Parts: sequence; structure tokens; C-alpha cells
Amino acid sequence: MGVDVAKDWIDIHHPGRKPSRIDSTPAALRAFAARCRKDGVWVIFEASGGYDRGLRDALEAADVPFTRVNPRQARDFARAMGVLGKTDRVDARVLAEFGARLTPKRTEPASEARRSLQAQATRRRQLVDLRKQEATRLQQTTDPAALADIRAIIAILDRHIDKVEERMTATVAADANLASIDRRLQTAPGVGPIVAATLIAELPELGQLDRRRIAALAGLAPIARDSGKKSGARAIAGGRAIVRTALYLAALQASRRSAIFREFRSRLQAAGKSVKATLTATARKLLVTLNAMVSSGTNYRLDTAT
Repeated sequence: MGVDVAKDWIDIHHPGRKPSRIDSTPAALRAFAARCRKDGVWVIFEASGGYDRGLRDALEAADVPFTRVNPRQARDFARAMGVLGKTDRVDARVLAEFGARLTPKRTEPASEARRSLQAQATRRRQLVDLRKQEATRLQQTTDPAALADIRAIIAILDRHIDKVEERMTATVAADANLASIDRRLQTAPGVGPIVAATLIAELPELGQLDRRRIAALAGLAPIARDSGKKSGARAIAGGRAIVRTALYLAALQASRRSAIFREFRSRLQAAGKSVKATLTATARKLLVTLNAMVSSGTNYRLDTAT
């Protein structure tokens, strides 16, 4: 079954039945989930910036299997099927077809602690983005009153960012499973409490997938662009931007503090790779290392941070 999620309603496409629409109220979603459980259906829907939270809650409570797919994957599938139009009903039909043809993996329910951490990580990202905007404006004016106002807003944002980070740390510490993963991740060079919390919140698959698939989820897997005798440059695309950003920051620190990561990046630079390419490769190496650590239940011990 394909479901397109909007702010106030969901559109439903169940093969063999008429398309339908219901309101996104808690009661309506609970009733919908109960019908899904009775009919034994698997629900496919896109991640929709938080609008799908109510649907996820209802499906999880009713123990209905579902897959939450990346919107880009769904659109690429639609184009491959020759579907160029985009309406709520069309999207629901495409998602149903996506599920039937590709049989995607079930999305595992998140714990309450992880959900809370995800919400806090999202809020932190919003505040950091606002701070970047104000910092840019600070460079674009010379008016004393405007400068004072911008600096005051930046100070307020800094305080709120600090508070959110404190809540993230407390949320992780209060959950035994998350705290264990957090401690393990922070044994790796470049990984501090915020990077660790971001990975725990936004990359729950860490430790559960092989190196290629985990790199692809973060958008750090090199994509070949070859045709005939031409061999194109490898590039990255897609993936979870918030995870990739956190790993870039960690990779910068790791290449300074860790002999292994520093030498790895230096070899790439000596081979003529661009700064971005060396940073991406270092971030990918770090992610693969972290993935293996979580999978095996071992701390980082490849070298001593310096």
C-alpha cells in the first residue's frame, strides 16, 4: 500500500481498491492503522520532514510493517517508470508500485529515546542554520545599530544551541543502549559528543549494514560515471546531509589528531586529489571504521590520538 503524506491528510493507494484520503488526526490514523493490521498490508511512504510522525506512531502502535523511503528514491523510481506528473494520488500510486517491485526493507521502530534525540538534533540544525545566516548578515552591514542587533541575536542563538546540546547529551546518557554506543563512538579520533549523538539519532543503521551500504546512506559512496572507453571522475550524491556534515567535521579533527587518518589524507593529497576529495575519502574511512566498531562491539584501537 502506498501512502502520500501531507500536513493535514494522507492519500492512500491500495491496489485493487479506489484511491482514498483521510485526515491526519490521531484518531483517523489509529483507525487506518487498525485496518492495515486487519488486512495484513505493508505500508510505503516518504519521509516528509516530520509530517509523517503521526502515521509512524499509529503504524508502530498497531505493529503494522512499513517502509519510510527517501523522497529522491521515490522520484527516481517514478521517472524510471515514465511517471512525470506529481500529485498526491499519483505519488501514493508510485509508492505502492515501489513497494511491490523493489520489496524494500522494513523500517524498524525507533525507541522513545532515539526519537527524542532525533527531534533535538533537528532543532540544533535549525538553530545552527539561523546562526550562519546572522553571521553572514554581520559581514554585510556597517550600521552600528544593525551590528548590535545581529550580535545580540547571535548570542541568543548560541545560548539556545548550548541548551539543545546539553539536552542531547542528557538524552543519550539516560538510555543504557544509546549511552553504550555513544561511549564507543567517542573512542574514535574526531568524534565528540555532538557528532556521536548526531550519528546515533540520524544513522540508526550504524553497525547493521556492510561498508558499501552504510557509506551510501551517508552519501559518501563514490559513484562511477563510466561510458564506453571514457572513465569519468567518481563523485558522491544523495544520502543524509546531516550525517555527512557531522562526519566531515569529525574527519577534519581525525586527520589532525590521528596518525592513521593524517597519513591517509596526506597520501591522497600527494596523489593530486582535491581538498574536497581527500576530506570525503577521510570521512568515508572514518564512517566505515565506526560502523565496524558498533557492529563488533569494540572500541577504537587502530592508533593513539596525537
